[in-house]
Amino acid sequence: MILISKFLIPRKYNGMAIYPFIFLKNKSLASNSVLVNHEQIHLRQQLELLWVFFFTWYIIEFSIHLIRFRNWNRAYHNISFEKEAYKNEENLYYLENRKFWTFLKYFNNN
Repeated sequence: MILISKFLIPRKYNGMAIYPFIFLKNKSLASNSVLVNHEQIHLRQQLELLWVFFFTWYIIEFSIHLIRFRNWNRAYHNISFEKEAYKNEENLYYLENRKFWTFLKYFNNN
């Protein structure tokens, strides 16, 4: 389910997934199939890790990368969940064939 909320989305981002919702900054973004697919990949990751473990892992991995790179953007793009989502966001059929815990393939893969 897609919800529109410009207040929940961090400044430099257009969308965010918190199972079972995809939050978008504005209504026009709902027609952006690549963005929606990116967020749907995150929803699948959250399901696999029972939501709370996804966000725990996400924050820990982001923190480690932030210390490592000392750059917010680079730390964000090196999170395994983000690597998987960005790499496959244009493949609108990706989730149909995606294997369980595929994000692990992107962990520590620089």
